[in-house]
Amino acid sequence: MDQALFISIIAMSNALLIYWGYKTLPKENWQIMAVLPKKKMLHGKWKGLNLTYYGLLCANAYTFAVIIFIILSAASGLPVSGLCLLITLLLLICMPASKIIARIVEKKSGTLTVGGAVFAGTLCAPWIVFLVNQTLGRIQEFHISATIFLAAVSVAYAYGEGLGRLACISFGCCYGKPLESCSPGVQKLFSHFHLVFSGETKKIAYASGLDNQKVIPIQVITASVYCCCGVLGTWLYLNGHFIAALMESIIMTQTWRFASEFFRADFRGDLKVTPYQVMSLVCILYAAGIAWIIPVQGSTPDLFSGLSALWTPWMILFIQAVWIISFWYTARSTVTGAQISFHVEENRI
Repeated sequence: MDQALFISIIAMSNALLIYWGYKTLPKENWQIMAVLPKKKMLHGKWKGLNLTYYGLLCANAYTFAVIIFIILSAASGLPVSGLCLLITLLLLICMPASKIIARIVEKKSGTLTVGGAVFAGTLCAPWIVFLVNQTLGRIQEFHISATIFLAAVSVAYAYGEGLGRLACISFGCCYGKPLESCSPGVQKLFSHFHLVFSGETKKIAYASGLDNQKVIPIQVITASVYCCCGVLGTWLYLNGHFIAALMESIIMTQTWRFASEFFRADFRGDLKVTPYQVMSLVCILYAAGIAWIIPVQGSTPDLFSGLSALWTPWMILFIQAVWIISFWYTARSTVTGAQISFHVEENRI
């Protein structure tokens, strides 16, 4: 596939998806996707387990990021077996870290933080590469460049978190400040571009009482910034500019993460500069150190080789497994509940 066509398809698809999410997902009926009967109660009712669109959209975003990562990495000649192991190890670190760090910072057990997961993943990524090189790499005789790997991860992450912000719109989390509390200039800027969430079970309602109020559309802005960053990073990477792709992706995403915290109204810790903002700055410095210390060894990527790596039975099964595990991990709501009752339609017997 032509590189320009590949990048254009990604850019247009992301833009359409973000626009759809902006227009659709703040509505009340786009939070709970399904309810599973879990335990029978009195009077014939059942206690239900809510499965959320948050989980569906997160799983889609994670999986898309994994697909982009595989394409970019395989295009650089990195071995597929090593990539699958690296993805698995990263997810095993990042997914629990998203809960653990949120619990430490926000003092809440039912919260996830992408920022915390990214921080943990960035710190661990070079060491995971070293581990894989020393184990599976020696057995199968391959060597993965930590810098190229981190560049592919950073570009894929930009897409993953960008599209993952649609999940935040659906659940009503990671929300912006109400316009009425902002300066006149900010109110004018967002007078025609804002979000209004509806539904008492959305986080913006039960945590801050800001449902049905105009708020800064910080999730939409973040999604747009990150996906644009991903598109630029993809172009840089596919043209062999690995360090530029790494630093562009890390600097743009983490700088925006630092800045966007000042426009958010959800609880981010008790400090004026939040722990998540500190983590974002550490990620930039850490990535710069990796790029400086570890030299890049690789030729210009071959996009066709990257796309071909996806079309094998094992890779398809691996990608499906990533989606299923991600959905089951993020879709089960622990902060909302449901009661279900069943009956027979007498007129249809």
